[in-house]
Amino acid sequence: MTAAAAPVAAPPPHVPAHLVFDFDIYADPRIGEDVQGSYAAALEAAPDIFWTRLNGGHWIVKSFDAIARIVLDPEHFSVREMQIPRVENPPFFIPLSLDPPENLPYRKAMMPMFGPNAIKALEPRIREWAVELVDAVAANGACDFQADVSKLFPVSVFMELMGMDLSRLQDFRHLAEQFFSAQNDEAEMGRLSALILGEMKALIEAKKAAPDDKLMSHFIGVDIGGRTMSDDEILAMSFVLFLGGMDTVTNVTGFAFQQLAQMPEVQARLAADPSLIPAFADEAVRLYGVVNTPRLVVQDQVIGDAQFRAGEMLLNILCLGSRDPAKFERPNLFDLDRKKTAHLTFSSGPHLCVGHVLGRAELRILTEEWIRRIPSFRAVSGERHAFRIGTVMALETLPLEWPIAG
Repeated sequence: MTAAAAPVAAPPPHVPAHLVFDFDIYADPRIGEDVQGSYAAALEAAPDIFWTRLNGGHWIVKSFDAIARIVLDPEHFSVREMQIPRVENPPFFIPLSLDPPENLPYRKAMMPMFGPNAIKALEPRIREWAVELVDAVAANGACDFQADVSKLFPVSVFMELMGMDLSRLQDFRHLAEQFFSAQNDEAEMGRLSALILGEMKALIEAKKAAPDDKLMSHFIGVDIGGRTMSDDEILAMSFVLFLGGMDTVTNVTGFAFQQLAQMPEVQARLAADPSLIPAFADEAVRLYGVVNTPRLVVQDQVIGDAQFRAGEMLLNILCLGSRDPAKFERPNLFDLDRKKTAHLTFSSGPHLCVGHVLGRAELRILTEEWIRRIPSFRAVSGERHAFRIGTVMALETLPLEWPIAG
């Protein structure tokens, strides 16, 4: 879909003219390979909250304070619909499609497997996967970082966490890629959703027959409010975790390394002092958020000049909230020495990303093992970096090269 082809709707009467600013969240021509940076440039002149006529007409929110307010206000802004434009039968995700307090028992069920202690225990296995993938390319002097490393690494970790068959890694990765690439094609998303749910249903049956200590077996037996979850509940929750585990970390990692490839001085600092790598990961996560979170307005609300009316959709651009000049000094600059501060990459409040501890650990560990083996590298000159935008932003290709010793 091109910007010209996106459905256009006249602004409703309650939207003042100064808040109308057209932006196509799926195919805006102003977005380039520096995806988050070009978002910031394209929307620099837009109000903090504005109305776009494209894709049926909806609100877009870009400021830190407004996003933080909206995600903490489920009374007015609900997650029960997340498709823009709205669709007749929106998909249902657990716990993403549930407002508090309904989502809380499910989040509580997940937290033992995604909390700091659980991820700390998983770190040796995460490191094994990182070492295996980096060693596979280090002697070649070049790779497509996305295809050869970034798209495989978090998938491997997540499949092990869930207790999936690791021999089918490429099948699962391809399925997730197809799903996100079809995010504005309702029919294709429905077809792919059915395939993913079929895979998850087979995994549930396998774990019922042969339980283990992995995440799916935990879901089958966990107590939520004095009962166990139904298969349908487990399926809905597994669907969300499948897609998040397959795609989100891959994308943050890709954008982080795209930036690192342009900063030889930062590469040198990380190689000389690996204790700086956690700071690199924190700053990369701040700058390169990849998820934009929709909300359905369920009760009229006013924020500034924006009059939200029930039935309207809005999209929170989380990466711009984390680049808000009102909150961050030199917000679009990568600063390895920036003091750690709150940002919105993983959202906030009742829908804070459950996997944020795991995601940070994966980026940190992969960077440690990459820099240990490939301390100096760059993007291949003249090669295009394919990307996609929408509710999830992704870097599809990242050709890198580096000198080989000897």
